[in-house]
Amino acid sequence: MSDIMRNSRAKWPLGALLLIAGFVLGMAATGGDETPLPALSVATALAAPEAPLLSYADVAELAMSGVVNISTDKVVEMPSWHPMLEDPFFRRFFDEDEQPESERVERSLGSGVIVSEDGYILTSNHVIERASKIRVLLNGSEEYEAEIVGQDEMTDVALIKIDADTPLPVVRIGDSRELRIGDQVMAIGNPFGVGQTVTLGIVSALGRSIGLMQYEDFIQTDAAINPGNSGGALVNMQGELVGINTAILSRSGGSQGVGFAIPSHMAERIKGMLIADGRVKRAWLGVITGEVDRTMADALGMDRPRGVLMSEINPDTPAERAGIEEGDVILAVDGKSVNSISELRNTISLAGVGKEVDLDVLRDGRERKIEVKLGEMPENLTAASREQEDEESDDGLEGVVVRELSSRLRQQLDLDDGFEGVVVTDVARTSNAWHRGLREGDVIVEVARERVHALDDYRRLIEKDMDRPILLKIKRGEQTPLIAVPR
Repeated sequence: MSDIMRNSRAKWPLGALLLIAGFVLGMAATGGDETPLPALSVATALAAPEAPLLSYADVAELAMSGVVNISTDKVVEMPSWHPMLEDPFFRRFFDEDEQPESERVERSLGSGVIVSEDGYILTSNHVIERASKIRVLLNGSEEYEAEIVGQDEMTDVALIKIDADTPLPVVRIGDSRELRIGDQVMAIGNPFGVGQTVTLGIVSALGRSIGLMQYEDFIQTDAAINPGNSGGALVNMQGELVGINTAILSRSGGSQGVGFAIPSHMAERIKGMLIADGRVKRAWLGVITGEVDRTMADALGMDRPRGVLMSEINPDTPAERAGIEEGDVILAVDGKSVNSISELRNTISLAGVGKEVDLDVLRDGRERKIEVKLGEMPENLTAASREQEDEESDDGLEGVVVRELSSRLRQQLDLDDGFEGVVVTDVARTSNAWHRGLREGDVIVEVARERVHALDDYRRLIEKDMDRPILLKIKRGEQTPLIAVPR
């Protein structure tokens, strides 16, 4: 099973690690008279074996001058080590959060793409996140200090700026929505810090969602990308930017042919918002959504699964004011079909606050059009979604992911407001917990005969008595069974 890896610091169920490895592939604008380069193919070569092999050097040359290397300094706090702290006798005199700490500077490398002559550079947010100093090295070896214009952690897009004495070479932004599966793309980056490197591949898939960010619409490619390339560019055979490379799927941490890029149409929209306001203003409907699978489609009398289900309409929201009802299925936005929650969320969020959009809605077997004036997503909802992510943890039993009991979860599970515990959100089918009967939706109320009030209790109690099975008391409907799970 492949692991997704991102910067090696995020934790994932079943030991899956996330390592964002973007690349740098930029392109210099050369005016409007360049001739698009022909796309090469195996079929072309086979059909005309006597023809000379065309080179990708022109695409690479056009792109590389608009690509930059980014290095950052990040001040991180870490516990100070002392030999006595290795001795359990002395260690017991220190609480875990009272152990002496020290600061150290962590240096990291990434990439970026120049998108304007006056120095705006697109990159991945995780490249410059928490950086105290950002240095940008141009292809011509000039180095500049950069300032952060804005960051959007929900898409992993960031915009920085440098002040240069002369106009900078830029990368023309193409329309990623015109990409097709099988199109050739090129990536240029600084893998492992060895220097700018060009790789070639194809678009392997479009519209991918891998659970890395809240807003995802990834381009998947087999162009080789490796650590050190985060924030760089994916370009088409016309030398246009079609993606900001941001993640790889890998067991080893190196390229295994499955890379992901943020589409350029999303990055460009975010760039404009960051320049204008320093932050991203997202539009919203104010609904709770659900997927339409085969079973749901049959229940709603649909001929096939399509669209996105409106499971709940929040009061005093654009959706309620427009007359959207619970049980409606949104099929399209402004004539463009939507068939997944992420597709609807991305389309609405970047449509523009205050914009009026036409929704194709299926209600009681009949299609109708509803016009909605989109509102701005409240900032407290954005913060709440981040807090909810922070409340989820896979620390504890292998293969088990648990989450704090929020008020909404209590309502969904029909629990009293004061009920305490942690809810199981995922159980790997290969885990001991699964084989002993633990299931998604179970609420763990006791671990080793001690009450679980919150995640901290769960993590602490799971670590006790590691040499024997752990005893869990769970609530499942009206039942509260005990489950013994081997380590």
